[in-house]
Amino acid sequence: MTTQILDDGVKTAQAGTGEESTKRRAILEGARAVFRSEGFDGASMGRIAQVAGVSKGTLYVYFQNKEALFHDLVIADKAEAAERICNDLADGADLSDSLQGIGERFVHMMVDPQHIQLLRMVIGAAEKFPKVGRAFFEAGPANGMARLAGYLQRQEADGRLDLNQEPELAATHFLNLCQGNLAKKILFGVMEAPDAADISRTVASAVRVFLRAYGTK
Repeated sequence: MTTQILDDGVKTAQAGTGEESTKRRAILEGARAVFRSEGFDGASMGRIAQVAGVSKGTLYVYFQNKEALFHDLVIADKAEAAERICNDLADGADLSDSLQGIGERFVHMMVDPQHIQLLRMVIGAAEKFPKVGRAFFEAGPANGMARLAGYLQRQEADGRLDLNQEPELAATHFLNLCQGNLAKKILFGVMEAPDAADISRTVASAVRVFLRAYGTK
């Protein structure tokens, strides 16, 4: 097991092998359950250790404090989400279909109740612990945006898109079009999660608008 020191001096244990990796995963799973049920401020290291099935002493071997544990949990969850959204991107496939698939996976993730819980926790913790907010952004939104921008740039090289040499801006436009107001309304408790048909319809509209703006004739 190795130890990484974050910018603010908080130490967080990195994944090892065998029993260490298994124990670390158990701690992260326990932390996920406690943070979701009790929120960041309400969660305690003692409760996390209890749910994870480890001693409090063992918990502190892996994570110096609650902030370090939350930091690693955020990175793990958001990196996995970014991977799911941008997987199976075949450059030669139909562009409209590929964008539809990316958009639907993105919106389903954005409106998922567990993601909404995590987002609310990160927003609540970011003022007190800004590095947690930065870790969330870099592992999730920034990571996913960079992967999508790379895909769009390859489509431009193949003559399918004209991004005006701004692939990151185009990726931002596309993802914002896809989610519309769906995620914001759920985040603020205005509506329940939309069904698959609503998501598909919203994304299809986003794809049409995006291709009108960036598609080549």
